[in-house]
Amino acid sequence: MSQPTLSKQIHTLETALGAPLFDRHPGNVRLTTVGETLLPLARRIVTDADAARHAVQEIVGLRRGRVRLGATPSLCTSLVPGVLRTFREHHPDVELHVHEGGSQDLVVDLIAHALDLALIVLPDQGSDPALHTERILRESLVVASVAAGPPPTTSDRLALGELRDTPLVMFRVGYDLRTATIEACRRAGFTPRYAVEGGEMDAVLAFVEAGLGVALVPGMVLANRPLLRATPLAAPGVHRTIALARRRESVLPHAATALRETLLDFIAAGPLPAGVHVIQTPPAPSPAPI
Repeated sequence: MSQPTLSKQIHTLETALGAPLFDRHPGNVRLTTVGETLLPLARRIVTDADAARHAVQEIVGLRRGRVRLGATPSLCTSLVPGVLRTFREHHPDVELHVHEGGSQDLVVDLIAHALDLALIVLPDQGSDPALHTERILRESLVVASVAAGPPPTTSDRLALGELRDTPLVMFRVGYDLRTATIEACRRAGFTPRYAVEGGEMDAVLAFVEAGLGVALVPGMVLANRPLLRATPLAAPGVHRTIALARRRESVLPHAATALRETLLDFIAAGPLPAGVHVIQTPPAPSPAPI
């Protein structure tokens, strides 16, 4: 910086503070009392500015940061662990916060800025206009029954109408799979009977393992459940669409953008469980400006 420019900036600072910072004499310039008071504060400001610059550079370079992901219970027990393991291998210092909940609750949290991303089940009537949703997976539902008991059908595939007189283990009110099950049974021409209702994924699977009834669940959740049998449904079957959602008006932070890319790479690399198919790989959104 040239001397005239420096002198001008000092004069501007003195005007803003309302007091001179230097005693100026020919051949001699000294700090005033005000200048001596400001000096340690100025040094602290410079140090803080350097620290702030370093912190931002670390976040931009993904040496640290934070990402808040929401996911349904079925995805938290199937897809999400592998995705987070892969992400952690590449970005070990980024904080990961996972919130498990139903799709409706996750949408509320996204809109309230409590989440950066959420894996949700898209409703038949479309998603909330405040959200940008990327359809990533199409998943077939299967009938889960206790492996030690008799199968729910003698065929390779079960027609949903065969469950007319079979007690079901039903999810709680507001849970995505409850709505899907009831609607599928309605289309098959009957109203389901409940053996027990009110649980979320882990509870429903435990109730089925106990022999209380059968349940309509995503095939992915049965991968590590040796006590349960998965019976595919006959055509047309029951399917659901998994989407990655974010707020439409917001630009993703760098850490969230990296997690999204990890997720898409993970499902593209496969293999995926039977009945799960990749829908598409959409273009990445622009990272947040710094």
